[in-house]
Amino acid sequence: IVDGYTLEAGVRKLDQKIGEVCRRIATQVATSEDFKKQTITKNKVVDYLGSRRFLKEDKVEKDEIGSATGLAWTSLGGTTLNIEVALMKGKGILSLTGKLGEVMQESAKTALNYIRANAKKYNISESVFEETDVHLHVPEGATPKDGPSAGITICTAMLSAFMGKKSKRSYAMTGEITLRGNVLAIGGLKEKALAAYRLGIKDIIIPKSNLKDLEEIPSEILSKITFHAVSKIDEVIALCIEK
Repeated sequence: IVDGYTLEAGVRKLDQKIGEVCRRIATQVATSEDFKKQTITKNKVVDYLGSRRFLKEDKVEKDEIGSATGLAWTSLGGTTLNIEVALMKGKGILSLTGKLGEVMQESAKTALNYIRANAKKYNISESVFEETDVHLHVPEGATPKDGPSAGITICTAMLSAFMGKKSKRSYAMTGEITLRGNVLAIGGLKEKALAAYRLGIKDIIIPKSNLKDLEEIPSEILSKITFHAVSKIDEVIALCIEK
């Protein structure tokens, strides 16, 4: 019931769903003379509550060019973000899709301008930016997304696309990026770590200034996930983009 029917931070919906199952059983007791005690199994939950409302996210196994896995905080807890970047011949236009909020759009512009300012360092021809349109997409367009913490994920996906090198999708990351390539602190680390844990991710990149927040994360998760603390985007690139 928790996994499939109650995506929320509290337990009110869980209480309602358990009550719904109990009422269905009470109806059976009242209408059947030979009713016997029942044990509620996973399959019987579907009989009482219908098909699952929320499906588990699929872990991304394949490394890809122009793609990276981010972590986000929502009112319902932590979640993962699959950020995709495609490059096309054009006039240097940046397109953003996936119902991104104003702050996240600014993060995308900051990441692109950081890459342009440091093109020589990454062996990217400066003329490419004038001849290429960049399309950044975050799937699940019906869900609004905002906040600065996707900055390093966006930058990693963009750099992967411009360099033509695969990004390791086994790493999830969260952190704000500046025009100087610094990685700034974020909020909601505990919830984000739980989201990565549910997906089976073993490596998470976080800002160094968030190391103090690891105390809030349950020991069971800390023992199964490696947290990589960074202060510069180059440290993220060294971890995630193939040599």
